Amino acid sequence: MTATAPAAEATVRKSSPGAARGPRRRTGRIRRIGLPYLLLLPALLLELLVHLVPMVIGIVMSFKELTQFYIRDWGTAPWAGFDNYSVSVDFDAPVGKALLHSFLVTVAFTVLSVSLCWLIGTAAAVFMQDTFRGRGLLRALFLVPYALPVYAAVITWVFMFQHDNGLVNHVLHDQLGLTDKPSFWLIGDNSFIALLTVSVWKGWPFAFLIVMAGLQNIPRELYEAAALDGAGMVQQLRRITLPSLRPVNQVLVLVLFLWTFNDFNTPYVLFGKSAPEAADLISVHIYQASFVTWNFGTGSAMSVLLLLFLLVVTGVYLTLTSRGRRTAQ
Repeated sequence: MTATAPAAEATVRKSSPGAARGPRRRTGRIRRIGLPYLLLLPALLLELLVHLVPMVIGIVMSFKELTQFYIRDWGTAPWAGFDNYSVSVDFDAPVGKALLHSFLVTVAFTVLSVSLCWLIGTAAAVFMQDTFRGRGLLRALFLVPYALPVYAAVITWVFMFQHDNGLVNHVLHDQLGLTDKPSFWLIGDNSFIALLTVSVWKGWPFAFLIVMAGLQNIPRELYEAAALDGAGMVQQLRRITLPSLRPVNQVLVLVLFLWTFNDFNTPYVLFGKSAPEAADLISVHIYQASFVTWNFGTGSAMSVLLLLFLLVVTGVYLTLTSRGRRTAQ
C-alpha cells in the first residue's frame, strides 16, 4: 500500500493540467521573444550586405597601395600598412593640408546648416501650432523641398545660380539693386553661400516635420495655465516648449549633423566633380582623392578617418545628452 502511493501520486501530478502548462508557457515565451528577432533577420542580412561588407572592404583597402594599376584585382595590391593614414594626417604635406582645409570647411558648413535648419524648422513648427485658414496647405508647401528628389531640386538651383540668366542675380542685381554687378555663385567664395543656401532650403522641412510632431505631445493645458499666470509667448517658449522638446531636439540635431557632414549629392550635383576651394566638402574631397587621382588606398584611409571622427563625435554627444537627461530627471 505504501509502495504504490508515491507512484499513484506521480501519475496524478503528470496528468494534472498545471504540469503540462509549465512547458507550454516556456515554449510560448520563447516564441514571443524569438519572433521579433526572426522578423528582423532579413533586415539585418541586408544591412550586412549593403553597409557592413563594403565598410570592411574599404577598411582593408585603406591598408593597401591601391592605384589604377590594381583595379582589376585589388586583392593583389601591395600592403602599405599605415602609410596611407600617415600621408592623410601629415598636415605639412599637400595631401594632408588639403584634407585639413576640406575638414574645416565641412565643420563650418555643418554648424551653420544644422543651426539654420533647426532654427527655421522650429520657428515654422511653433507658428503652425495656431489654427488659421489655409494651415494645411501651408504645411504641405513647407514639405515640398524635403519631398522633392535631391537631383531635381539641386539642378533647379544650378539654373537659378547661373551668372548671366539666373533668377538669383536677376532678383538681387536687376530688380533690387543689392549688388554692383551679377555675382558668380558656383565658383569662388560665393560657392560656400550657394551650397549653404541649398542645404538649408533642402533640410529645414525635415526639422519642421520632426519638431511639429514633438509639439503634438505637449499638453495644451500647460500653455493655458501659463497664460493665466501672465506668461507671454516668449516665456512660454522658454519655459514650456523648448524644455519639452529637448528629447526630440537631441535626436534631431544628431541626425541633421550626420546627414549634413556626409552630404555628397548636394555639392556633387551643384558643382560637379571638382568643387571650388571654398565649398570643398570632405565627401567630395574623398571622392576626388579616390576616383579622380585614382589613389583608392589614400581615399579609403580618408574615409576610415571620417568614420572614426563621426563615431567619436556621436559617442561624446550621446554621452553628454544622456548625462544631461539624468541630471534633469
